[in-house]
Amino acid sequence: MATNYPKMAQLRTVEQFQLRLQSLGLSLPCDSHVLSAEAESPMAEHLQVGDLKIGNRWCIHPMEGWDANRDGSPSPLTIRRWERFGESGAKLIWGGEAAAVQACGRANPNQTLATAENEQGLATLLRSLLQSHQAAVGSTDDLVVGLQLTHSGRFCKPNDHKRWEPCIAYHHPLLDAKFGIAADDDSRLLSDDELEQLIDDYVKAAQMAYKLGFHFVDVKACHGYLLHELLSARVRPGRFGGDLSGRSLLLRTVIERIRHECPGLSVGVRLSVFDALPFQASPDEGPGVPAAWNQAVPYDYGFGLNPMNPLDIDLAEPKQLIQMLIDCGLDMLNISCGSPYYNPHIQRPAIFPPSDGYPPPEDPLAGVVRQIEVVAEVKRSFPALPVVGSGYTYLQEFLPLVAQAVVRQKWVDFVGLGRMVLSHPTMPTETLAGKAPVRKLICRTFSDCTTAPRHGIVSGCYPLDEYYKSLPQRDVLNQAKS
Repeated sequence: MATNYPKMAQLRTVEQFQLRLQSLGLSLPCDSHVLSAEAESPMAEHLQVGDLKIGNRWCIHPMEGWDANRDGSPSPLTIRRWERFGESGAKLIWGGEAAAVQACGRANPNQTLATAENEQGLATLLRSLLQSHQAAVGSTDDLVVGLQLTHSGRFCKPNDHKRWEPCIAYHHPLLDAKFGIAADDDSRLLSDDELEQLIDDYVKAAQMAYKLGFHFVDVKACHGYLLHELLSARVRPGRFGGDLSGRSLLLRTVIERIRHECPGLSVGVRLSVFDALPFQASPDEGPGVPAAWNQAVPYDYGFGLNPMNPLDIDLAEPKQLIQMLIDCGLDMLNISCGSPYYNPHIQRPAIFPPSDGYPPPEDPLAGVVRQIEVVAEVKRSFPALPVVGSGYTYLQEFLPLVAQAVVRQKWVDFVGLGRMVLSHPTMPTETLAGKAPVRKLICRTFSDCTTAPRHGIVSGCYPLDEYYKSLPQRDVLNQAKS
């Protein structure tokens, strides 16, 4: 069900875009036209990150396809996606896609693995990306590629896309109920010993990534997955819970050990820097509503939110954490928020919800501006830390115009592209040539790339990518949506 918010495609000029923002009480920097590299586009500037020279300010976010083979090795669809990342012309590839460091920690049975059994598969992905980038751009000298390392925690489905096999950090009264975990079922709780083993597996995966030639690893701590959930584990007893020092211990230890045991490998973290209450569909099929929280405050189950009012952002703890991570050797930070599983409109602003979602309770532009402003606040607090921003796809035609402006004003160092790359992978190259985005390829946030895997179908841009349009899975998806 779509809402009645004006669609971005109806806004044809920067003036119309700015008027729409003003009507919502919002504002964003926005240039009047796309600048080429020759015209000194801010997006064409390189940035030195330690020993790494990153050739422009476009970044490709990790984009999974739920399309690896069951043994974690890449399928032709996986390889095609990485090739398109290389063709994009972006000089920072943030992880390619999430690769699980344990087979039991996969979010789906077809997730890529960062284990010894899939070493050659990861080598194939990296080689494919480098070759396609070389062919498209002419040089990989200033291209920086990472591998995102993950454990899906509460959202594990390693054997069947229809069956949750959660591994939780603590009992969350709202999420346990939402995803069918009994409040007294402690069999799902990961022990401290299991978390210690997980640290070892992260380090082994990082060592393999370094051996294969990846420039950095991303220790994923976002979107409700395990390392993100640990950051709100105030009620967890033992050394991995309680205060922020305990809740961040696993993340900090992984970074410290990677820096010590892989001294030539850079480290990034993709962090959900703020969260929100879980949302759900309203009974009348109207906009989504936050889950009822009628217990006494403080709300102890979120990170980066106000415990006295969990719908408000509070960056005090996230800023403390970021400083801790810098002290551990963090090289780059990629900022996201929320979770696609329980508050997707916060994390991924869109006018059309995925099939398991709800109509957005706000104009998606509000979600875009919220993320950009939070990233700007973090950047002001840590001016020397290279920062990647998220949440730009819903800007559609205006994406490169806002990107140029926020980079110029030092609100962010790199603008990350996610869903937009599935439909329009060459947007970075074309905008750096001074060209406007190709209108027929612009992602309109139909959310098919999320709805498909929710039904066990490979993810991709079924509305706009001619390759996915031709797949038989498109008919299956349409049937599932109807």
